[in-house]
Amino acid sequence: MKRRKFVKNSIALGSTITLAASQSNLTVAKDKTAENKIEKHKFNLKYAPHFGMFTNHSGKDLLDQLQFMSEVGFTALEDNGMPRRSVEDQKKIGKKMEQLGMEMGVFVAYANFNEVTFAGNNKDAREGVLKNIRSAVEVAKRCNAKWMTVVPGAYDKKLHWDYQTANCVELLKRCSDILEPHGLVMVLEPLNWHANHPGVFLTKMPQSYMICKAVNSPSCKILDDLYHQQITEGNLIPNIDMSWDEIAYFQVGDNPGRKEPTTGEINYNNVFKHIHKKGFNGIVGMEHGNSQSGKEGELAVIEAYKKSDAFL
Repeated sequence: MKRRKFVKNSIALGSTITLAASQSNLTVAKDKTAENKIEKHKFNLKYAPHFGMFTNHSGKDLLDQLQFMSEVGFTALEDNGMPRRSVEDQKKIGKKMEQLGMEMGVFVAYANFNEVTFAGNNKDAREGVLKNIRSAVEVAKRCNAKWMTVVPGAYDKKLHWDYQTANCVELLKRCSDILEPHGLVMVLEPLNWHANHPGVFLTKMPQSYMICKAVNSPSCKILDDLYHQQITEGNLIPNIDMSWDEIAYFQVGDNPGRKEPTTGEINYNNVFKHIHKKGFNGIVGMEHGNSQSGKEGELAVIEAYKKSDAFL
C-alpha cells in the first residue's frame, strides 16, 4: 500500500466532522455492550493508528474515530493527509486529541516520489519545498503536532551522487531554519526502491544518518519505517542501534503485505522490546492496512499490537 493511497483513503473515510456533541460517542457505545465490550489496554509504547483503521467500530466521523482509538488504549494518532484537511477540521482534531490526552504523530509536510527536488539544482523546485515547510508550521500549530514527514524526492540521473547529497543537506538546513524557532521536527523517511518507490533519493538508514549529521539540527531527524527498511536492507535492530541518536520516530507494517504486526516476517515483539529498553518515548506510527476486513479485521489489529507489545 503506497503512502499516496493511505492519504487518499484516510481523507475519504473521514472527510467530515460532526458538530453535535451528542453524537460524539454514539457509534463507540454500540460496542460497549456487555457481550461486545472492548477492554482498554495499556500499551508500553505510543502506537498511533490512522483515520480509517477502525471505522467498522467507530463510524466515519473523525472525532468518533479518535474516541474509539482512545477507548481501546491508543494514545496517539498519525494522519498523513492532515495538510489537505480544512483549517476547521485541523483545529477540531487537535482539540479532541487534547481532551483525550492523545498525542499527534506525523503528517506529511513534503513528499515527492517522482521529481528531483532536494537532490537537484532547480531553484523553483527548491523554493516550492520551503513554501510547503512554512505552510506545515501552521498546520502543526492547529493540530498540536511536533513531527512532520519529509520525503526528499527522486535522485538525479545526470548528477554525481555526492553533489546530490550536498544539495539535499543545504536545503534541509534551510528547512531547519524555518522549523527550529517553533520546536518542530521534520523526520526524513528512507523508502524502499523495490516494492513501492523506485527512483527515490533517500533509501537507507546509513544514508539518512549521514545526512542528519551533516545538517546538524534538532529539527532534522530520521523516521525509521521498519516496513521499508526490511525490504531495502533488513538488519533492523543493528541499524536502529547505529542510527539511534538521529531517530525521532518509527513507523511499522509487516512484510510482505504491509499489514499489522504478526502477519509477516518481522519479529515486532523483539523490535518493540528493543526500542522500549533503549528508552524510546516517541510515537510508533501504524502506517499499514488491515489484513482482514470488517470488525474482525479491526479487532485483529488491536490484538496484534497487544501481542507484539507484550514484553514486560
